[in-house]
Amino acid sequence: MDQYFLIIIIVAFAAFMFYSSRKRKKQQSETASQMVPGARVMLSFGLYGTLVSVDDEKVTADVEVAPGTVITVHRQTLSRVVPEETPDAVDTTTEPETEHVTELNGEPIYGERVEDVDTTKRKTED
Repeated sequence: MDQYFLIIIIVAFAAFMFYSSRKRKKQQSETASQMVPGARVMLSFGLYGTLVSVDDEKVTADVEVAPGTVITVHRQTLSRVVPEETPDAVDTTTEPETEHVTELNGEPIYGERVEDVDTTKRKTED
């Protein structure tokens, strides 16, 4: 009975490894198909740029990180393609101006500007 249990565990482990390997290869092929010149990419060390070219023979990629600044990196440092950001919908509604709100004890809320500042309390030495 113990031998069958051990065999079942080994088969389950091998099936899991096979499945995860296929999933990883599929994900890598999808990422590679998105790595075309002009795509916005993130490198493995967190640098963002625009992919200029990929050289499969030298296994390098040229990435423009700033206008006119192109760096050459190893192709494996291309971590992922950054999706183009769509501009958020512009909120055309305007909020009515609110009067200054104070807490119950008369103190201003944190971050609220107080218009009438008593200058006698603040004396600086010049």
